[in-house]
Amino acid sequence: MRERFWERLSLEELTSDEWEALCDGCGQCCLVRLEDEENQEIVTLSVACRLFDTRACRCSDYEHRFDRVPDCLQLTPARARAFHWLPETCGYRRLAQGKPLPEWHPLRSGDPAGARRAGVSMHGMAVSEARVPDRDYEDYIIAVMPCRS
Repeated sequence: MRERFWERLSLEELTSDEWEALCDGCGQCCLVRLEDEENQEIVTLSVACRLFDTRACRCSDYEHRFDRVPDCLQLTPARARAFHWLPETCGYRRLAQGKPLPEWHPLRSGDPAGARRAGVSMHGMAVSEARVPDRDYEDYIIAVMPCRS
């Protein structure tokens, strides 16, 4: 990877390794989100994708995730700009907005557990969707984001 690439290059200029390195490992993008069709609110649950390993805070089958979870969304530079539900701390979102990575980000700190130490990680906080029936989702709401006009 190129030295301090995140400070010098646009998202579109990154190699695949550099792109992957922007992930801070928080796991928040793996949480189930529901959009209310009436008012376009986005509801975030403490329920994670069935492939999310809550201990490692990573996808358990990252290489095959799109085959195994058809509604898994691949993050792209355009989506990093458009997905307003990505957390404010997300490296992809921050760079898309022209903001610096947080000091705890693994690229800056060298600490792969930076997100966990910063308190933004879903490590041990989420439950697998395989363990929660759809009818109980309401019990797992952790955030409601109003629609964007």
